[in-house]
Amino acid sequence: MDAKLVTQHRSYIWGGKRGMHNPRRSLSVLAVLARPADNLTSLVKESPNHHHTDNWFDRIAINYLSQSVQATTGLRNSKSGYESLVEAAAMVSRNFDPIKQCELVMEALDRAFPSPILSLIRTLLPQSKFTREYFAAFTTLFFAWLVGPCKVIESEINGRTEKNVVHIQKCRFLEESNCVGMCINLCKNPSQKFIKDSLGMPVNMVPNFDDMSCQMIFGQDPPRDDPALKQPCYKLCKAKKSHTVSCSI
Repeated sequence: MDAKLVTQHRSYIWGGKRGMHNPRRSLSVLAVLARPADNLTSLVKESPNHHHTDNWFDRIAINYLSQSVQATTGLRNSKSGYESLVEAAAMVSRNFDPIKQCELVMEALDRAFPSPILSLIRTLLPQSKFTREYFAAFTTLFFAWLVGPCKVIESEINGRTEKNVVHIQKCRFLEESNCVGMCINLCKNPSQKFIKDSLGMPVNMVPNFDDMSCQMIFGQDPPRDDPALKQPCYKLCKAKKSHTVSCSI
């Protein structure tokens, strides 16, 4: 099965005012399915990792998040730079079940981002077209060190075009880990929950395990039956080395 976008038509989308719905139909991206995992293996072999040049801000941010994860879990490593962050995440993946992994990442993010600041942002920026576009632009400017090169693209919400989607060309975290389970349990799930719970902003992260790209759709909740959660891991998985769905569930 080739990679494809899984979509669904909804009869309405949140319109900015409680109780107001727009009857116009809109197409919502739900998730991305990768082609069979046997093909994924050759894909990873033929696609060498991109070289990332981290500046001083990137290095500080990477070390700060890595140390936050290590302090939260109590699992230390002696590596440096982005390699240390990936190793910290891999140790969580190997030592805890998926639910606990998500909880630990949430706790690490709580350590990294002061709750008073998050509460202030949530109060000053309730969900709106401006806020969705602001979150997308902010992500591309200040989190490229984590996910790699990315840009803002447009989508249609409530019959209007908005620049509320972040397109990550090739996710740095997924590329470095080669692990679907780490993507789902240590990035996608906790990030979606953290952003919504702390900032009041729904976000649907749609990974493409075929080319390792991803889309962050601000203003859209992830689907209940998310196909991304059923994706087998790569054969070259660096975490559990398990070519099964059990790597992520």
